Amino acid sequence: MTEIVETRRDRIARRQVDKFGERRAQLADAALHTLAELGYARTSLREIAQKSEFTHGVLHYYFNDKVELITQAVRQYEQVCVTRYDDIVATATTAEQLRNDFGAAMATTLDADAPLHRLWYDLRNQSLFEESFRDDVLEIDSHREEMIRNVVDRFADLSGHPLLVSSTAAYAIFDGLFQQALLHKLAGHRDAADNLHTEAAGLLDVVTGQGRP
Repeated sequence: MTEIVETRRDRIARRQVDKFGERRAQLADAALHTLAELGYARTSLREIAQKSEFTHGVLHYYFNDKVELITQAVRQYEQVCVTRYDDIVATATTAEQLRNDFGAAMATTLDADAPLHRLWYDLRNQSLFEESFRDDVLEIDSHREEMIRNVVDRFADLSGHPLLVSSTAAYAIFDGLFQQALLHKLAGHRDAADNLHTEAAGLLDVVTGQGRP
């Protein structure tokens, strides 16, 4: 009988933990666009509450401070982002197909999610000063590097040309290209996405040495 009671207590406790986690996820998702709009420096829990259906008290109950909330929000967004090229990698049968689809996908996410990408770069820059961000940013960054590594490895296989750079270097190259395109996009350059499409596709050739004599 004692074992049954303890099992029930365990189940109740687990449900409470699950509900708490679900609520945190809901709040972080609701706060994400406010964070993306205002950026780290101009955002507080009170500001987020004013721009959402939740009160400041509710946000403060589930999150100790804005650092914890921002980290949770970005983590949730990145869980989706780091899989954005999976289907392209899985379905590509030629190097040309992968090149075009990858360039198009980068251009699409630039157009569709520019404010959210801006939030990620803002958070990564803040981690240079805020130690509380650093471990989370490094973990997210490692997932993003893996995402690019999957693309370039598959392209190398399909093209028959070996990679000339490490996965870390390949990630840095594509990340730098995307960040530059994001800046141009936010500055109102209408050709930012088209240029990114072309440049990203061409960089796959560069990292595998295609076109070299």
